[in-house]
Amino acid sequence: MMKKGFKGMLGLGLAAVCAFGLTACGGGGQSASTTAAQSQEAKSEAGESKSEAAGTEAKKEFVIGMSQCNLGEPWRVAMNDQIKMAAEKHPEFKVIYADAAQDNSKQIADIQNFIQQKVDLIITSPNEATPLTNVVKEAYEAGIPVILLDRKIDGDTYTQFIGADNVDMGRVAGEYVANTLLKDGGKVCEIKGLEGTSGGIDRDKGFREGIASNPKVEIVAVNNADWLREKAITVAEEMLQTNKEIDLFIALNDPMAEGAYIAAKQAGREKDIMFVGFDGLPTPDGGIKSVIDKRISMTQVYPTGGAEAIQSAYELLVEGKELEKNITLKSEVVVPENAEELLIKYGGK
Repeated sequence: MMKKGFKGMLGLGLAAVCAFGLTACGGGGQSASTTAAQSQEAKSEAGESKSEAAGTEAKKEFVIGMSQCNLGEPWRVAMNDQIKMAAEKHPEFKVIYADAAQDNSKQIADIQNFIQQKVDLIITSPNEATPLTNVVKEAYEAGIPVILLDRKIDGDTYTQFIGADNVDMGRVAGEYVANTLLKDGGKVCEIKGLEGTSGGIDRDKGFREGIASNPKVEIVAVNNADWLREKAITVAEEMLQTNKEIDLFIALNDPMAEGAYIAAKQAGREKDIMFVGFDGLPTPDGGIKSVIDKRISMTQVYPTGGAEAIQSAYELLVEGKELEKNITLKSEVVVPENAEELLIKYGGK
């Protein structure tokens, strides 16, 4: 009995070896029935794992880091507000904000902090292009998608850029000055933003191209006011003191145009000078209202891109779509003839 039992156990052991061994017992591999059963089991497990992964993916909270270059400009406050409103429509998104306050070192540290936190995506409007290039590249090469809003960096180590064509906007402003506001010629003072910002460089370039068609239009003074109204007042005061004849101030954003207007009014010269800006916010203190109130002769609506950035984040993180490298936003010219209409169109009162 013991021998018979031993032989039975031996037979079972050999059968097991033959069933699972690839070449044991002289077989060429697994039996068809065993292979099919194991394959089906593997597929079932893979399907369950995929289903579980999909369920986890759907419930996952995606963390987005928003690095703003400054919140001293009303337009940038509006950008953050639009990001917030758009993100609220996606409960899976959590947005954390950082304000660099126009400090390159602070913004570099902010983005490095996002990298260390391993956020899922970074949205940033770089304070200046060159100083922020390396840290944006660091994030991008670490596998964190980076969406640039309004301002670019050097090179193309980012996922997507969203913004209007600032060269074209500058050109449109220049042509309007050359052909309409100063068609008989005149002297222009230019107030720029922070040195080294791509938007400011592009607007200045376009403006100079635009006025080139009228050689009687002359730029007599240029200075920076870092995009800030209060600083523009001081800059404009100096220009008014050193230039007895000024026909127009071109400021590269509306708050600086307002600053120039305030300085001119304090000097009793606001009725002799025209003012042109950019951004065209529909807020009570924005550029569209300034045109309606006849403080500014022209501005242009410059979309913040906040809602578009969140839409791109959703397409990339949730839907798994590949993003276009560049999205160009449409701008609109604001002049007295259409200012009321555009105020209503963009939600102003």
